[in-house]
Amino acid sequence: MVKRIQLLLIAALSFCSFSLLAQPQVDLVVVKKSLSQLRLMSHGKILHEYHIAMGDMPRGHKLKEGDQRTPEGRYILDYKKPNSSYYRAIHISYPNDEDLFRAKALGINPGGQIMIHGQNPHTDLTPEEAQQYNWTNGCIAVTNKDMDEIWKLVEPGTPIEIWP
Repeated sequence: MVKRIQLLLIAALSFCSFSLLAQPQVDLVVVKKSLSQLRLMSHGKILHEYHIAMGDMPRGHKLKEGDQRTPEGRYILDYKKPNSSYYRAIHISYPNDEDLFRAKALGINPGGQIMIHGQNPHTDLTPEEAQQYNWTNGCIAVTNKDMDEIWKLVEPGTPIEIWP
């Protein structure tokens, strides 16, 4: 009887380990601003999809610091910030060379510190209510529960495409 229980435990642990290893690698994150949607992709297939909140002025590409816009284009998720003021955060490599060139030509500061992050800790809204509003300064916000999942699946160096 004890031997049987040991075999069942080994089988269960093996299955759990295999399940964790079998999770497909996220090789691209795609944001569709007009749909308020973030997708985790692997080899062209959607693994997970999340509702997002953005800046107060979500239409159009971010041009300068303080314009409340979320950038558009191709960037890299270059590092994770576990102790963010907004739960956890993954940094987006904005501004890229094109953004810097445009800002220099216009004589403006392109801004920076654009992240995918969790909830605002200073709101009385439920996570679901908060996600109905664009409340960030240009970042991409998800619920803390969604951030936990994204955090586990997305590694630094993953490309992100942000579309209108």
